[in-house]
Amino acid sequence: MFNLSKEEEKLFKNLNNPGKIQDFINKIPINFEEDGKDTCFSPRKVLKENKCHCVEGAILAALILRINGYPPLLVDLTASAKDFDHVIAVFQKDGKWGAISKTNHVMLRYREPIYETIRELVMSYFNEYLNDKGEKTLRSYCEPVDLTMFDHQDWMTTSDDIWEIPEYLAEIEHLSILSKKQIANLRDSDEIEMKAAKLHEYECEDMKENL
Repeated sequence: MFNLSKEEEKLFKNLNNPGKIQDFINKIPINFEEDGKDTCFSPRKVLKENKCHCVEGAILAALILRINGYPPLLVDLTASAKDFDHVIAVFQKDGKWGAISKTNHVMLRYREPIYETIRELVMSYFNEYLNDKGEKTLRSYCEPVDLTMFDHQDWMTTSDDIWEIPEYLAEIEHLSILSKKQIANLRDSDEIEMKAAKLHEYECEDMKENL
């Protein structure tokens, strides 16, 4: 199936619900790109290297969702120029939206399938989407992108970086979540919120990002 090995297919079929997929993604160490080279590993390459950052983790989660009968959908969350963007794999259960998220941040993690719309799901990340100064930086999102459109580019198993996916996510239309007036009136996070925001799952001396 999809050029996966028997071992890969067996592994993914055992991860037969979104919660199990999130637990599996959590156990993969963060890809800090320590050698300074940007990467966008395919799911097979993530398994081989045993590391992934947010986009790589979301793409792997989307593939595992696909193996278990869900469409492989990604949503791109965009931040202000003072922060980093983030990508999540989204799914529906009983008509409600949830999300799987590979993140080093304490807040921007799994979302239960309880949200009526994608916008409602995205807004659940807003208050904790912070930069190092405590500024709330989430600004827009795209509608779910179905990765089957990239099947002809072998995104699931190639040994090459799959830059076509994040490049497409960056280029498509995004929906703003705030007006200029709302942005101007945003309150910075307070001290206790910042303490929580500084918790990370994996530590690195030269972390490029918290997400």
